[in-house]
Amino acid sequence: MSVYSDFPSFQAVHKRCVATIGKYDGLHSGHQHVLATLCRTAKARGLPAVVILSEPHPEEFFSGGKAAPRLTQFQDKVDYLLAYGVDAVYMMTFDKALCELGAKDFIVQYLVEGLRVSALIVGDDFRFGKNRNGDFQMLKEKGSEHGFEVIREIPFKQEGHRVSSTLVRSFLEQGECEKVRSLLGRYYSIGGMVEEGKKLGRELGTPTANIALSVNSLPLHGIFSVLVEYKGQTLPGVASVGFNPTVENSETPKLEVHIFDFNEDIYGEHLVVSFINKIRDEFTFTDLNALKIQMNIDIEQARKTLQSL
Repeated sequence: MSVYSDFPSFQAVHKRCVATIGKYDGLHSGHQHVLATLCRTAKARGLPAVVILSEPHPEEFFSGGKAAPRLTQFQDKVDYLLAYGVDAVYMMTFDKALCELGAKDFIVQYLVEGLRVSALIVGDDFRFGKNRNGDFQMLKEKGSEHGFEVIREIPFKQEGHRVSSTLVRSFLEQGECEKVRSLLGRYYSIGGMVEEGKKLGRELGTPTANIALSVNSLPLHGIFSVLVEYKGQTLPGVASVGFNPTVENSETPKLEVHIFDFNEDIYGEHLVVSFINKIRDEFTFTDLNALKIQMNIDIEQARKTLQSL
């Protein structure tokens, strides 16, 4: 799947398209429902299925770093979209110019002239343009004027609840990994490269892989039983997500993983860590010996949990 960020490159490959637009943070079952409609409609018209994303998210642009934690980083989002059958992603840079662009101008510049949309799939609560003045009704009217169809997607519900990124984030904050799994159709995961750390885990008898993170906040914290994807293998382990209060009290979150019965040099390798269940919250220990004792208890609990899967 190709990722585009300018119209000439997109138009050189795609003459028209069927598109949807949104943050698609988490790629939960509600998103998957929209993507199924997108791909089905695109196939029927013989056109590519395109997802329009923005980087950063609008909330991140306006909040100055205080937006809610992301569920999915951009590259992980692209990988999921590929798995769900999307043909291309168009990435808009959300900056002052896009923020100031009126809704009608957005329709003409992006949907009509830029991406040459044949059909657009959105929810009826979709808002866009300067001051969020654009809505579903405006899209319908302008679609009729410019020759593209607008398809309404109703909110997707599961067990009586509207599925949303906010709901997923709430369950993650509570450590409800199984509830999150039901909303995503998979365990929640974080991917990243292994970077060199302080090697304290090795000194304590539990070497850890430190996963490089490109964010300042995460939607979950604590100690978890995990499964780690590494070069086609699925390996059991235990992970710490948080600020290492006993050792360094970091200002930014860290993800450290101890893989059971594993002794390979994996610096620079890419791992995907899936969170199976929460063992406990992160807390401060009186000394490193107390931390070591608790780590061994966590490992045994994680082993038992993962053996039962």
